[in-house]
Amino acid sequence: MRLPQNRHLTYCTNIYTGEDWKTTFSELQKYVPDIKKQLAPEQWFGLGLRLSHTASTELGLGDKLSDFKKWLDDNNIYVFTMNGFPYGNFHQEPVKDRVHSPDWTTGERLAYTKNLARQLAVLLPEGLSGGISTSPISYKHWHKTEKKQHNVLQKGAENLIELAVFLEKLEEETGHQIHIDIEPEPDGLLENSDEVIAFYNSYLIPQAHKYFGEKSPENAKNPEDFAKKYLQVCYDICHFSLAFEEPEKTFNKFAENGISIGKIQISSALKIIFDSENKEMLWESLARFNEATYLHQVTEKRDGKVITYPDLPAILSEKNDFEELRAHFHVPVFLEEFQGLYSTQDYILKTMDYLEEHPVTQHLEVETYTWEVLPESLKIDLSSSIIREMQWVLEHVKQHA
Repeated sequence: MRLPQNRHLTYCTNIYTGEDWKTTFSELQKYVPDIKKQLAPEQWFGLGLRLSHTASTELGLGDKLSDFKKWLDDNNIYVFTMNGFPYGNFHQEPVKDRVHSPDWTTGERLAYTKNLARQLAVLLPEGLSGGISTSPISYKHWHKTEKKQHNVLQKGAENLIELAVFLEKLEEETGHQIHIDIEPEPDGLLENSDEVIAFYNSYLIPQAHKYFGEKSPENAKNPEDFAKKYLQVCYDICHFSLAFEEPEKTFNKFAENGISIGKIQISSALKIIFDSENKEMLWESLARFNEATYLHQVTEKRDGKVITYPDLPAILSEKNDFEELRAHFHVPVFLEEFQGLYSTQDYILKTMDYLEEHPVTQHLEVETYTWEVLPESLKIDLSSSIIREMQWVLEHVKQHA
């Protein structure tokens, strides 16, 4: 959907099951037209498409991509952003840290993302840029030493610059600019704005200079501008709230360093505020969110530093004395409070306020993918859940428009 300031709002289809293209397309056909009818009956409806490696590969066979494009056009639906973070299956089995695999040191991750970009270039409406969100290079706990992390960041930068070169050629061929949106999250090799900025300054930009100096010296483009055009940031509100970063400060830091926001994912984390009277009840409420599919990192801010615990069980087993915790669990964005627990919905509202005066991106995507693992009292029909989320966002956009 198009919003004021030429922004586009959608939701991410990573909520649907489907490892192969047949199942993925079946889920889209089942849900999306009815959701569009409720939210945008007279408008074109934007979609945030998630394809696994298998589904993307199968979509490229025969006439499947052109058939899918025709289905989108026939239903007044358009794709402007894709989620290229999870490579493999994302539902109904433990995902946990495997969501980062294969990471950006591998040719598999590079080839997968190139394939998504080719397909997005076909699906994009004329005159519209597109974005693909992706992993924050790798998972921090796989690389225990600074040297190993340095090597991973270096290799990741090499692959990302190769990808940027590919995207430039794709733009020349198709007329569509497609940017890759790196998505920081707790325990990723990039967790917060400082680590993102350091990655640009210490790895991406030097690698761009090296590439054009060694492989393409006749090309006179500015390597820094080139890298920042095609390699941007996915600002997931949930993830940055877990880093205890206020939206305005983070956006300003990125702007000061010339780093663009390719997409904002509208999402909300759990917030647990303890006091002496309600601690046991809060631990019981928090335990209801402990499930085996996804990583639910927990953060606290102590003495000015953010401490990250790798998953909910690490906290629940100890029940130490905390003042406030935040948990990586994408709860519904319309949810402000649940059984004594809070959400970081206030970060969404702060972000919306900032966007009214500073249009840092045109791409907005609601991303609550945990519907099937929520506590039973929060589960409702999937389509109704999506519609409620989108309506909540639309109401708050209109209030500030």
